[in-house]
Amino acid sequence: MKQLLDLFGLFFKIGLFTFGGGYAMLPLLQDEICRRRGFCNEQELLDLYSIGQVTPGIISINVATFIGYRQAGIKGAVAATAGMVVPSLVIITLIAAVLQKYMHNRWLTYAFAGIRICVVALIADILLGLWKKGITNRLSMAIFLGAILLLLIFNLSAVWVVVLSAATALTVRKAWRK
Repeated sequence: MKQLLDLFGLFFKIGLFTFGGGYAMLPLLQDEICRRRGFCNEQELLDLYSIGQVTPGIISINVATFIGYRQAGIKGAVAATAGMVVPSLVIITLIAAVLQKYMHNRWLTYAFAGIRICVVALIADILLGLWKKGITNRLSMAIFLGAILLLLIFNLSAVWVVVLSAATALTVRKAWRK
């Protein structure tokens, strides 16, 4: 029971202090999950993020569910997921109750602008870290450039880009082994 409460508390804290969605919470997850608790290493966390990206649902909740499951099975998955969801539900409910009244308050507008800028900085930091860990050779660079082309120029769905990237990597690796 203590392990489940710890998982709930951990993900409650992460959910409470994360603004900007799943990518913005990656630094906090890296610190808490990888460095402080040793639940997984950074590469495993990035793998979980990748899986969370291509599975239905919200990335942060998917990752919390995966980590909770790894730590304590189904009960751990439920505890971690609940911990991640509860802060958002409480905050959204509170904001919805008062937002309309204060939406045009200039101080609130400034605060949201500051939060948005911070989220951009967090995401930029994540992208740099992902770049360093992900682009390690010519093949990964070629797949990256191909994915960018497919996304930006051909406007292909991200799901198909992920599938094509995985298929390309598997095919090329298999050909190199022969």
